[in-house]
Amino acid sequence: MGKIRIAIDAMGGDNAPEAPVRGAIDALNDRKESISLILLGDEQKIRKMLDGLTYPKDAVTLVNCTEEIEMAEPPVNAISRKKDSSIVKGMRLVRSGEADAFVSAGSTGAVLVGGQVLVGRIKGVERPPLAAVMPTEKGASLLIDCGANVDARPAWLLQFAEMGSIYMEHAMHIKNPTVGILSIGAEEEKGNALVKETIPLLREKEDINFIGPVEARDVPAGAADVIVTDAFSGNLIMKMYEGTATSILHVFKKTLLSSLKTKIGALLIKSSLKSALKTYDASQYGGAPLLGLRGLVVKAHGSSKEKEFRIAVEQCLTFYEEDVNGKIRERMEAEAARMRQMKKAKAAEHPE
Repeated sequence: MGKIRIAIDAMGGDNAPEAPVRGAIDALNDRKESISLILLGDEQKIRKMLDGLTYPKDAVTLVNCTEEIEMAEPPVNAISRKKDSSIVKGMRLVRSGEADAFVSAGSTGAVLVGGQVLVGRIKGVERPPLAAVMPTEKGASLLIDCGANVDARPAWLLQFAEMGSIYMEHAMHIKNPTVGILSIGAEEEKGNALVKETIPLLREKEDINFIGPVEARDVPAGAADVIVTDAFSGNLIMKMYEGTATSILHVFKKTLLSSLKTKIGALLIKSSLKSALKTYDASQYGGAPLLGLRGLVVKAHGSSKEKEFRIAVEQCLTFYEEDVNGKIRERMEAEAARMRQMKKAKAAEHPE
């Protein structure tokens, strides 16, 4: 396998262009035998960031972009009108096969719309979900969907479970990952119509290790490897997760620095506390891939720093080394064939 060509939106995010450029270059220097970079954005600003950095020059290509999609812009209008933006150009590179992956911390809406419209879905995929890996007591869980499909259908959630299982098994190396559906109780009779209608579909699928409903309070404990939900609920969970973690850190810091006694105690437990807090550091998992597309699109958090971009680039490499897209395509094609057989069987039983 040749080098993986990863396109980077150098202008996206709160810390652009410094964070995406430096983070991508760090990843390149670590894995120069495996990846090459395409940096998209204001070429003058990108070159200024590259000045003084050591990296293999032949592994980096610059693509100048004269437009930029702002966070508050309507996504559909921005994608259709700003064709010379880094997001649109990056997506087109993936669609044409000139890039194997695209990473952006820019407008979430534009990335989601561009992924579906410009890159396109794998045949058979109803709706591509945004899949975020979240830290838990047991390691990590995949929250899917967490931003792409606010309103969902049972058949979509079933596909989310299938794609999420493939991702966790092959990208995160969790054998036979467990799958839970987010609900308001562990009992199957609880939940809204979407949850109740999806549970039988998940139970019927032999290739999904479904364990039943999972309550929000059990997500941080690692109740399941894959948490399936609609994007409205998923995004609420993710934002609450982030806010709670930040709040707890603030309380810890305030408490540990409140007196001489607590300061001494803080020094004594400093290394152990750092190790414990690292368990819940979401930045160690990079960005959230938009699964089910013909090519890989990864949405990094808007506040991502160099570390997150470096990990996001490495994440793209793992995705391709493990052929996650190929495995999702195979699963979707097999499922489509199964559905066709079922329709034929029903038609034979009840001929007109």
